[in-house]
Amino acid sequence: MNKYLASAALASAFVLPVAAQAKPVTFSTTMSNYGGPEAYMVMYVTDASGAYQGSLWMSGGRSKYYRDLRDWSRATGGNSAEVDGITGASVGSGRTLNVTLDLSDALFDAGYELHIDTAVEHMGSAPSEVVVPLDSDNSGKMTSGRRFIQSFSFDM
Repeated sequence: MNKYLASAALASAFVLPVAAQAKPVTFSTTMSNYGGPEAYMVMYVTDASGAYQGSLWMSGGRSKYYRDLRDWSRATGGNSAEVDGITGASVGSGRTLNVTLDLSDALFDAGYELHIDTAVEHMGSAPSEVVVPLDSDNSGKMTSGRRFIQSFSFDM
């Protein structure tokens, strides 16, 4: 399943202790009823200084639209190799996307943040629409998006 590819892709972006443990984390994103085409969405991680560390998941497989995910595109130079093997279908208006990934324990309570960028054809984009610290205290808490995302949460 893609969760293993995502873990491998992200692990290669981090220098982790040899004995690092991983745990399944479920990311739940509910889109607002914005009434347009399906959205492109990318989840990625930055460190405490805001530097890009790796991509976790991309919804939408046509690379020509990746540049519309502006913060992610700027951080990666639009490099589609950052999401090879971790893409899924676009997510539609009013729908919920649940993605479960195995993430290293070293990402939690260590200053890392999860970012979600979204873009909808003919409706614009929302760079860093959701930014959530990867802290244990945030597990299970809902966060509102700024434009296309109604709510987001992660559970460990």
